[in-house]
Amino acid sequence: MLEIAGGMTEAEAETRAMPPHDQLRVRAAWLYYVEGLTQADVAKRLGVNRIMITRLLATARSRGEVVIRIRSDIAPIIEIQQRLEAAFGLTQAIVAPFSDEGGDPTQAIAAAAGKYVSQLMTHRLTVGVGWGRTLQAMLAHVEGRALDDVRVVSLLGGIAMARRFNPAEFAWQFAELFEAEGYLIPAPAIVDSPATRHALLEHCGLDQVLQMAESCDLALFSCGGIEQMTTSYRVGHLAESDRRSLVEAGAIGDVLYNFIDRDGNLVDHPVNRRSIALSVGGLSKIPHRVLISGGPEKTDMLVATLRSVRPTTLITDQVTAAQVLARG
Repeated sequence: MLEIAGGMTEAEAETRAMPPHDQLRVRAAWLYYVEGLTQADVAKRLGVNRIMITRLLATARSRGEVVIRIRSDIAPIIEIQQRLEAAFGLTQAIVAPFSDEGGDPTQAIAAAAGKYVSQLMTHRLTVGVGWGRTLQAMLAHVEGRALDDVRVVSLLGGIAMARRFNPAEFAWQFAELFEAEGYLIPAPAIVDSPATRHALLEHCGLDQVLQMAESCDLALFSCGGIEQMTTSYRVGHLAESDRRSLVEAGAIGDVLYNFIDRDGNLVDHPVNRRSIALSVGGLSKIPHRVLISGGPEKTDMLVATLRSVRPTTLITDQVTAAQVLARG
């Protein structure tokens, strides 16, 4: 059950005597949570940009204007969480209720991740962030607030063709929620050659950002399967010829553009020597590593990532969790 500002309709929210900015916030929450519009559609409807919608939704949650209540028997979920923790050495597994085996669990995972991340955020924290559709959806569920001495570091380079999902944009939006300092990698996530990568790291100071990334207190990241047209390939950042040769080399997906095989090992492929991102080894050194991902197309990749990065926390959905246990 979801309530918006005491259960009032959109028309009532608009006519209630409240400042214009408050009206805008409540209208945004209604359109997003009740009518099911995307953030982009809400922004278009209200005549503002999408970053403002993200902020308005986060503020609505933090002010208690959006209340979500879930009525469910959680015993099966607790059991599967405990099994995941035992099977993969996790400190904590968080499994979002989701029963549609053919459906998209993104929103369910994003809601669970947003609540968890909101509780994690505190003063004097350095957070490394990846990117992807689930992480982007999570922003609407994160309770933003002003925090002291927080740094947000992008764990990989950017995408030349900026579209809906972009590492730099996500890192910036996440930093804005907490009035944090943002540190981006001003270079493409994949460059044309290992020599270019070396030159950028050694002579342009990018290695300093990656060193900062490796020293983070917390990492929030996802993973992507290579067989499906996931975020990386939809934007055309990785050539189809490279994708096919990665598959031939045994890659089943990537973590921050580190392409790994079914056992969680880096594949021997030139793309892995052209990526500007935190390495799997560097990611594994971060004390608190939160893997946020799910969906039937990612099951094998999730198992490989659990073996490779060994995250401390996994946030996924009920269907994916059962499939991971069956294959792990």
